[in-house]
Amino acid sequence: MNTPFEFESDAEAPIVYVRTVKVADLPKDVQKQAAGAEQLYAVHDTEGSRLALVSDREMAFLLARQHDMNPVFAH
Repeated sequence: MNTPFEFESDAEAPIVYVRTVKVADLPKDVQKQAAGAEQLYAVHDTEGSRLALVSDREMAFLLARQHDMNPVFAH
């Protein structure tokens, strides 16, 4: 029952958080660029700075991984 598990992880890669963002909560100039979407996905660093806004969750995770980051979904 107490078998230790070895999880593969890239400890060197920074963690980033992916969360949903309501377009209505964004600045007006960003809302205009949202092309009618009601929700976007934001990628944030561990300090809370927004790094990117993308149209879907899959794209957010792909973007993070392409930039050698470990994405985690934050509710």
